[in-house]
Amino acid sequence: MTYLPYVVAVWIFLVGLYGITTSRNLIHLVVCLSVTQSSTYVFLLAVGYRSGGTAPIYKDVDEGTKSVDSVVHALTLTDIVVAVTVTALLLAIVVQAHKHTDTLDPDELRRFRG
Repeated sequence: MTYLPYVVAVWIFLVGLYGITTSRNLIHLVVCLSVTQSSTYVFLLAVGYRSGGTAPIYKDVDEGTKSVDSVVHALTLTDIVVAVTVTALLLAIVVQAHKHTDTLDPDELRRFRG
């Protein structure tokens, strides 16, 4: 068993988290959040992977043949759809914030709090 995919997932998560904490631009913040969300794809695919496994098609396959976990791959696709939806929603909020305040700096937005 190799731990490399898990290490890569943690590394991508930490890079995205660092970008979120140091961001001075709302668009950069949304992109860093997308990077952080992409670490879950790597993690889920690593969980569902089986060394020497085949595609999860069971017709005309001998019993006991190794296959990858199809449920985890379906969860990964669902995660991608949710991430795209969240990113689109956040970018729409950023566009509206820029229209009303003429700034994308999160610190500048605090003074417009109503």
